[in-house]
Formats: sequence, C-alpha cells, structure tokens
Amino acid sequence: MSVVPESANVAISIAGGAVELGGRPVLRGIDLSVEVGTFLALMGANGSGKSTLVRALLGLHPLSKGEVRIYGTRLDDFGSWQRIGFVPQRATAASGVPASVWEVVAAGRLTRRKLLRPLSRADRAAIEEALEVVGLADRRRDTVSHLSGGQQQRVLIARALAGEPDLFFLDEPTAGVDRPNQQALAAALAALKERRATVVLVAHELGPLAPLVDRAVVMRDGRVIYDGAPLGDHEAHEPWFGEPHTHHHHAAPAHPDHAPQVAFPTTSPNGSIR
Repeated sequence: MSVVPESANVAISIAGGAVELGGRPVLRGIDLSVEVGTFLALMGANGSGKSTLVRALLGLHPLSKGEVRIYGTRLDDFGSWQRIGFVPQRATAASGVPASVWEVVAAGRLTRRKLLRPLSRADRAAIEEALEVVGLADRRRDTVSHLSGGQQQRVLIARALAGEPDLFFLDEPTAGVDRPNQQALAAALAALKERRATVVLVAHELGPLAPLVDRAVVMRDGRVIYDGAPLGDHEAHEPWFGEPHTHHHHAAPAHPDHAPQVAFPTTSPNGSIR
C-alpha cells in the first residue's frame, strides 16, 4: 500500500484508496493528502469518481483497500465530526416543512450544542454571521421553499458555516445554479479562504470559483491523473489531458503553515455527516 506522509499540517489524507460499488471498481490506487488551509478543486468529467472519493474520505463509502486519516487520526477512530462540514451534490434546503432561512441555518449549530438546549448568544452570533457571509441576511425570515435553487444552495452553505467546521467539502455547489448565485457562492467561499479554512471543492467547471483555487486534482476513470497548480476548465476536460506523453504530474504548490482554521460549514441534509 502506498503511504502518504502524515504531518500536523495535514487535514485529510487517503493512501492506496480503492472503492468498489456493486462489485465494480470505482476508485483505484488513490493517494491524496490535503494540507490545512488549502483550497483544493477536485475536477474531472461526470463519472470520473470525484463524488465517490469525497464520500470515501467522509466514510460514507467504505474502502475496499487503503486508509483515510483526518487530522492524523484513522477514519474509524475519528470522533470529532463537528469539525467537518459537507454540502452534498444536488442537495436542497427545502424539506417539505415550511421552515424559514434562519431556522435551516440554525440547524447547523446542532453539532455544537446539546439537543433541545436553547440557543446561546454564541449560537445566534454564528447564525447571523453565516447569513451575512452568504448574502442572505435580508432573507432570514423567508420560507426556504420560496427561494431559487441557487439561493437554497447558499442557505445550505450558511448552515455549514454556522457549525464552524475546520474542513469543508462541497460537491458540485454551482451545478444548475445561475451566474449571480455562482458569484454569491464565490464570495462566500472567499470569506472562508480568508479565514484559512480547508476546502475540498468538487467541480465539473469552476467558473467564478476559479480564482480561489490553490491546487487542482483531476480524476479520470477512478484514478488521479493530475495533481498540481490550478487549471482552467478547458484544460481539465481535454481528451488528451493526463496522457504520459503530453502532461506530467506536477507537485502541488507549497503552502505555508496555517493556524487552525476558523472553519466552516455544513452537515448533510439530515443534519448529520454520517
């Protein structure tokens, strides 16, 4: 099994990772280590394994081979899930219940307080800050189901932000979202980057998020074919990209040590990551 060096500055890593779904290999030989404070874009065509890799890193898909570590702790032994935020693919903030934007975002504080315990001053401050970051403070009392799809995605990111995790995963947050909401998402994630949070962004195309990216990882057929400097959307999808005679593996850019992040966001739609 390949070994990814561990250090106090590594937020999450996978070594020799493989996943099978229904007996079919989906991920093969994945070695990846993400340093604290990195904004990483995980790119590739549909079906390349991006979302499966994120779910494997979070323990939502079991590994058939390899090992995942979060902040140096083996996945099976990791218990500090309040440090992790996750906005899954094609999620919606509307659940059929007539909840307000504020109520949905407030659910993000459940990882930080005991069940049924009243919201504290710190809880309310975190909720209000999250709404400000995603630009929805003026919609806090609106019913979520009345918002557009892009605005609902921003509500989910705010819910994640309210939980103040250290490591944040977003799976295709701009898919099907119009340009103004993409730009609003970019502004929210820029605020996270300024706080030196660690972000793993799954994206088919980056659009307005491109300037935030420190490092790009491109997948194809369940393998990593590129790991290095940020790429343009067109580069990651060229049919010849990653072939040995045209492109070579590049070392990821060095990142200075960062203080523990004021992290962020979110939990899955049911309020739990696992």
